[in-house]
Amino acid sequence: MRKIALIGCTGSIGKQVCAVVRRLSHEYAFSALAAGENAQALSALVGEFQPRYAYLEQGRLSDCGKTKLLSREEKEALFEECDIAFIAAGGFAGLEYTLLAAKTCKTIALANKESLVCGGELVMREVQKRGIDLIPVDSEHSALWQALSFQRSAPFERLILTASGGPFRNYAREQLEKVTAKDALNHPTWNMGAKITIDSATLLNKGYEVIEAKWLYGAPFERIEAVVHPESIMHSIVSFQDGACLAQMGYPTMEVPIQLALTYPMRLPCAPALDFVKLGALHFERLQAEKFPCYSLAVQAGKGGGTLPTLLNGAGEEAVRAFLAGRISFLKIAETIQSVLNALPREEAASYGQLKEADARARRKAAELIYGD
Repeated sequence: MRKIALIGCTGSIGKQVCAVVRRLSHEYAFSALAAGENAQALSALVGEFQPRYAYLEQGRLSDCGKTKLLSREEKEALFEECDIAFIAAGGFAGLEYTLLAAKTCKTIALANKESLVCGGELVMREVQKRGIDLIPVDSEHSALWQALSFQRSAPFERLILTASGGPFRNYAREQLEKVTAKDALNHPTWNMGAKITIDSATLLNKGYEVIEAKWLYGAPFERIEAVVHPESIMHSIVSFQDGACLAQMGYPTMEVPIQLALTYPMRLPCAPALDFVKLGALHFERLQAEKFPCYSLAVQAGKGGGTLPTLLNGAGEEAVRAFLAGRISFLKIAETIQSVLNALPREEAASYGQLKEADARARRKAAELIYGD
């Protein structure tokens, strides 16, 4: 029986991890479950799965039965008994858990983009120093990992990330000025959490994935590109020196990369096979970075390195929260991020504590721009 410590168990990815473990319960079990603030949902999962440990970042759990509820000072114990640390927490908060897991775990299944966007240098340093197996769970990076035969260090010529283009792919700028949060949450192909759905609509998410690719595959930015693929069937592509390309394809569901992160190199039944005749055709388009400036802001911050990606992400999280609350317009998300990056200085990334301070500065500045003094 392989044991999993699941961080972010009540979020969109966490719920799907639970669904996979239910299906594979003869081989996998949870040793620990952690959530941000949804006490009721965490309590239900603790009752169902009976892990050794549970942790709630904000709030209280009234009864955990035989499960030990960890305090903030004890949360490193989440990873004591696991074989796999599955990091599915959302936002900058996931970075701390990834770094803790790297100190105590053999394998990390990483579904938290911000761990590499904000702390890629710190995370990869720990991974390499400790010889940890780091498995990408994002559908695009799982696709690249699969095309590279499960070897992140395998040689390649180019990495090509695919993007659906989001719900506003064919909108003119004047149309984007009027879109609402409800419009942006209506993703054409994927069912995801609110934050990542908005980031997909602005294409900030695709810029994050470019930064992730740099760290996961040791890729220079000039060998990473993104193309729009509206059907979301081809999840990403690796191009090799001889001109050959390998792609991973499948219907858009996160359960496939989630399950593969747990079972690889074995592939077990999970999703229906593609019906190519019914699909008929697949399409690819240029990514219109000029219309979706969040993508370019992310790539530029990734190239600049240091604390810039952390500033980018902190500003982005605050701007998306304000957009979802109806406080700012869709186009104001990019404007807020740009203003924060212009206002705050870049520093070299030296420690988690330093990145946490940079994240806080970015959020304060973004809030000042959005809400006033």
